[in-house]
Formats: sequence, C-alpha cells, structure tokens
Amino acid sequence: MATAKPAAKKASDKPARAPNAAFMKPLTPSAQLAAVVGAAPLPRTEVVKKVWEHIKAKNLQDAANKRMINADDKLKAVFGKAQVTMFEMTKLINAHLK
Repeated sequence: MATAKPAAKKASDKPARAPNAAFMKPLTPSAQLAAVVGAAPLPRTEVVKKVWEHIKAKNLQDAANKRMINADDKLKAVFGKAQVTMFEMTKLINAHLK
C-alpha cells in the first residue's frame, strides 16, 4: 500500500492581496502637473500612468538610453530640469501631489 503525498500548494492558493489604501487615495495635482494629467484628484498610480501616456505620445523617451526622459515644456515645469531618469521621475511627481 503506497502512501499518497499531499497535493502541493499552488501560488494561486494564496488569498488575493488587498490593494494598499495609500496608493488608491485620490490626490490633487499641482498646477504644473495638472497641465499634463488634468486637474481632477487621481490616485498616485493613475497620475504616473497618465504621465507615461504623455511621454509615449510625445516620444520623450531618450532613443539611446530608454531609462532617460527628455522633458518637454509641460514636464520641465514638473521636473525642474530637461532630463530625468524614470526612477527620479516618480519622486519628482510625488512632490506635486497633495
């Protein structure tokens, strides 16, 4: 008589992770950031998505180094400089949210 092994747990057996409320809280963008994403309060995640949509639409990613973002006039007002890294971008955007 062979002993049966218990079924291995799958990763999908874990309970679904609840979204972090801090990320979902609507925040009001500054006037400079509102020129890019709109003036309506948005969650932080949506603000970053809209900024990326703007970057892709205007082809502002550096061709040689995709991690660098070349700011147009609207983004220059938010970033404070002509070129930022994609990691630095999030930090600079957060400074414009209340």
